[in-house]
Amino acid sequence: MLKFLKGVVGGSGTGPKDLPYNIGDPYPSAWGSWTHFRGTSKDDGSPVSIFSISGSNAQDGHLAAARNGVKRLRTVRHPNILSFLHSTEAGTVDASSATKQIIYIVTEPVMPLSDKIKELNLQGIQRDEYFACGLNQIAKAVSFLNNDCKLVHANVCLASVVVTQTLDWKLHAFDVLSEFDGGNESSAGQMLQFAWLVGPQYKPTELLKSDWAAIRKSPPWAIDSWGLGCLIYELFSGLKLSKTEELRNTASIPKSLLPDYQRLLSSTPSRRLNTSKLIENSEYFQNKLVDTIHFMEILNLKDSVEKDTFFRKLPNLVEQLPRQIVLKKLLPLLASALEFGSAAAPALTALLKMGSWLSTEEFSVKVLPTIVKLFASNDRAIRVGLLQHIDQFGESLSAQIVDEQVYPHVATGFTDTSAFLRELTLKSMLVLAPKLSQRTISGSLLKYLSKLQVDEEPAIRTNTTILLGNIASHLNDGTRKRVLINAFTARALRDTFSPARGAGIMALCATSSYYDITEIATRILPNVVILTIDPDNDVRSKAFQAVDQFLQIVKQSYEKTDSGDTAGVGISALPGNASLLGWAMSSLTLKGKPSEQAPLAPVNTSASLTKTTSNASSVVDTPSTVPAHISSTTDFADHHIPESPTSTDGWGELENGIHEENESDKDGWDDVEPLEEPKPSPVLANIQAAQKRPVSQHVSQPKQATSLRSKNTAKAIKNEDDDSWGSIAAPAPRTVSKPLKVKASAAVDDDDPWAAIAAPPPSTKAKPLSVAKGRGAKPAAPKLGAQRINRTPSSGL
Repeated sequence: MLKFLKGVVGGSGTGPKDLPYNIGDPYPSAWGSWTHFRGTSKDDGSPVSIFSISGSNAQDGHLAAARNGVKRLRTVRHPNILSFLHSTEAGTVDASSATKQIIYIVTEPVMPLSDKIKELNLQGIQRDEYFACGLNQIAKAVSFLNNDCKLVHANVCLASVVVTQTLDWKLHAFDVLSEFDGGNESSAGQMLQFAWLVGPQYKPTELLKSDWAAIRKSPPWAIDSWGLGCLIYELFSGLKLSKTEELRNTASIPKSLLPDYQRLLSSTPSRRLNTSKLIENSEYFQNKLVDTIHFMEILNLKDSVEKDTFFRKLPNLVEQLPRQIVLKKLLPLLASALEFGSAAAPALTALLKMGSWLSTEEFSVKVLPTIVKLFASNDRAIRVGLLQHIDQFGESLSAQIVDEQVYPHVATGFTDTSAFLRELTLKSMLVLAPKLSQRTISGSLLKYLSKLQVDEEPAIRTNTTILLGNIASHLNDGTRKRVLINAFTARALRDTFSPARGAGIMALCATSSYYDITEIATRILPNVVILTIDPDNDVRSKAFQAVDQFLQIVKQSYEKTDSGDTAGVGISALPGNASLLGWAMSSLTLKGKPSEQAPLAPVNTSASLTKTTSNASSVVDTPSTVPAHISSTTDFADHHIPESPTSTDGWGELENGIHEENESDKDGWDDVEPLEEPKPSPVLANIQAAQKRPVSQHVSQPKQATSLRSKNTAKAIKNEDDDSWGSIAAPAPRTVSKPLKVKASAAVDDDDPWAAIAAPPPSTKAKPLSVAKGRGAKPAAPKLGAQRINRTPSSGL
């Protein structure tokens, strides 16, 4: 190891071939005789900076100073000093057969300060704030060398400062660096043996005269304080200090910095300003940019109240700061603070605001990885913030990341004890569901939604219906056939919360292209027609529109059949349906709570689905209108991680979404009844009872109908235990029904011509709420649900 280090520093290397970095284009400027190159790592392509210097022989003074600089840079570590990575020295032979030595130093990627200033081109107050921030960093580096290490840089100037990719200023050019030998006044040796490399314009009087006795009597910061004043002059004058430049010309120096500048250039070494005092007392360093960066750098030392206050102000504050400094300096600091848990939840708003100023490619590299990691956070306030803002970054997430890294954490919110978090989780699926795999949608997601459709919060039930309608296109055919109709008719249309019923109607209309004519006639229209006498005006209006739409679909289908065109008619073929496809997002602002689930009184027909009571509970809203004030310790109760979905639930056999096509005999959503609600009004109770009665259908082919009936009856008996949906799902079409008294050899009663099409009694265990009594041997035809309603003066109709 020692041999290797001696070879690297002492010059026994074999040249650039052994350098594990690629040397790129040079910058136009560098300190002294050094050349500054752009470079990349041969291992991973990461950027670096490469400095090189060459000399004709081993006794060249520049090479000796360069070796001193390499040694010093390797051993001195500070956040505001250039970070060392690698060095080597090689011997080469030029065209004249002369041997030359080349020294290479590899550091973090930086850019000369003079070039960066031109690139940023800041003006006015933003320029002054950025200069103050940079000077503050260089002053810290100089103070560290002088006061902590007892070293003298002796070369502080514009050329010895470089800028990182995060726009931090760092001090380098350590060729002249030397220990401060102030305790040995009788020493004859030269303290700064390479001081001849420094231009006379950067030397104080005592160094210019080589008055080593005076230098040793002076404080350690005396020489570097003068150099810091030179740097300030060059910055604000916009000129590189010439040999004849008069530093006393203060016209370009800001007034707030002028007293400190004059003290830095005091003619008496002992009276020059210590850089540590400059950092502590200068008014010039007290501005928004410096204070913001300083707060972020010591964030771990701040308490929760200070953090919360700071991060709530940060989104407005960054608007006033230089945009490039915000994106290259503050954004990485903020992302790191959030990722490692030192930042409060409100910091997420500032992160996304900064991220909105980036290009799509930069956002994916600088912000998105942090957001993905935050989904695994145990801080529930962070999770709420992510869900509230998911529309700002959701589209940038890849399908693989959503399915494997994001959804497993988001899904825990479906079973959270907080209704607010369940609602936000539901809303997030509008963005995330299209990126999920079929296995995840048909398995895990639908099982959670099945449970949410019987949630105690009416707004959550309503929004679950809306979400199902919106993601229907992402379900496969088998899942759609089992889930949608039962979800919308058996639950949504029977909900005691009127907006939930309205949402069910709208969901049926928006997904009408997925239903065949038989399903529309036997399962959808009977349930929707009943709602044309709903006590809520808005529900009635939607019901009439839905009836018209589905009747038109049926009519157009048979017109196509009669004309020989067997192509189906979907929702897109109907006029005025564009609005039905855009209802989901606006409806997610629906509000309500269990105590307000009784049907609403009739209202103006212009009332929308988002109409709610004034005491509605908190549900999904946009972040700008409903800010989340959630503490990770007080606002939420215990956080339950959801159990793995079982193989059956309210929407039938959904596990993995694979075997749907082979299980078409199931109606879906098997063993769930509508949520038990407060007792509805008589009118609504009669409507719900009518919706639960079986519906019969006339089919023109008796033989086929008889076969279907026998087959389905057998299946109903076979699956009776595991398909409780039979009590509310419509039976398969049939044409033959036995009368109450028939002969064994007769299929129908010749005296009763209606017997051939009369509806049979229910084939499942569940019974209708009311059963018509037969007269003699002739069964009475069942009446429509609407005819069974007992109208009373108190019913409101």
